[in-house]
Amino acid sequence: MALEQLVLASGNKGKLKEFRHLFKPLHIQVHTQADFKVAPVAETGLTFVENALLKARAAARTAKMPALGDDSGLVVEALKGQPGIYSARFAGENASDRDNNDLLLEKLSGVIPERRSATFYCCLVLLRHHRDPAPIIATGSWYGTILEAPQGRGGFGYDPLFFDPKLGTTAAELSMAEKGQVSHRGQALKALIEELKG
Repeated sequence: MALEQLVLASGNKGKLKEFRHLFKPLHIQVHTQADFKVAPVAETGLTFVENALLKARAAARTAKMPALGDDSGLVVEALKGQPGIYSARFAGENASDRDNNDLLLEKLSGVIPERRSATFYCCLVLLRHHRDPAPIIATGSWYGTILEAPQGRGGFGYDPLFFDPKLGTTAAELSMAEKGQVSHRGQALKALIEELKG
């Protein structure tokens, strides 16, 4: 499938910046859904894949071009998978990154380091058009632990609390290029690109 442009079904500026960086070598132009006045869709799915599909379909319908839906979040073992699909609104509907991070730290208060394991999970759904019966679905996972205090100034979301023991650094301390190599989103995108090539 030859792609020259697509609309990213997200209003998240951090995600848009990351995707534009990741798609640049492929010469695929990434538009934001705001360019087409796509209304935010209600994320009524119970899984990442359902929500990514809902977002992609709404964006493809309005923008009349291929759309990429991304639903991703942080899955914390000690919290039975929370915040999960509610990662962006963990502390409430209009919660800031800081609000969400503060709530996560509060919920993990007193939990020993060995039990603070977490996974960043990403599901990407690419629709060629809004009625596409065979979307391309790709996923990626990034394993780490949750620190007791934020570290680093880069990234967005839970990045300052997410520590990768293999790299010895938080997601917020990585450059965008470094993050793209190891992150859940970077891995999902690599899998998606392989599907596009096939």
